[in-house]
Amino acid sequence: MSSRRKPSRRTRVLVGGAALAAACAGVVGTVAANAADSAGAAPAAAPGAARGGDLVQSTHLTLDAATEAARAAVDAAEKDGRHVSVAVVDRNGNTLVTLRGDGAGPQSYESAVRKAFTAVSWNAPTSELAGRLAQAPGLKDIPGTLFLAGGAPVTAKGAPVAGIGVAGAPSGDLDEKYAQAGAATLGH
Repeated sequence: MSSRRKPSRRTRVLVGGAALAAACAGVVGTVAANAADSAGAAPAAAPGAARGGDLVQSTHLTLDAATEAARAAVDAAEKDGRHVSVAVVDRNGNTLVTLRGDGAGPQSYESAVRKAFTAVSWNAPTSELAGRLAQAPGLKDIPGTLFLAGGAPVTAKGAPVAGIGVAGAPSGDLDEKYAQAGAATLGH
């Protein structure tokens, strides 16, 4: 059994009142600071705030566009009787959409993501990049990449904005054909 005593009602009221007073003081201070800002006083610089000239903007594919491209790639494969997985990644290599077609192999999901990542990272079809391994075999050791045909970059004004990867068809050439079909839907 504990010998600790329950605080008295008076102690609880005093502690609660002190907490309420501290919270109110914070709100009043914030309101006063905002009032000073709107009255024409120069706002204090935020610590670590970047200047406009230190920033760069980039273009990203929308989720709707990524979904449309992925669906088009799966549809193209299904027309040929192929079961594939498709991944669309953004400019930074982050996965936006993945679709695993009915009957696609379990390995195809990860392969599609890695092909899409590789295509956007080098802004080139992965079939072309696979040829570069002869001159630079160490490329294959870069985490998250897969230098097999089946990845296609998506560009806007010549800059990469996304990558589409397809895996699961009997050949990389077919995978890449379906990835290109997905990318083609974005150009209209």
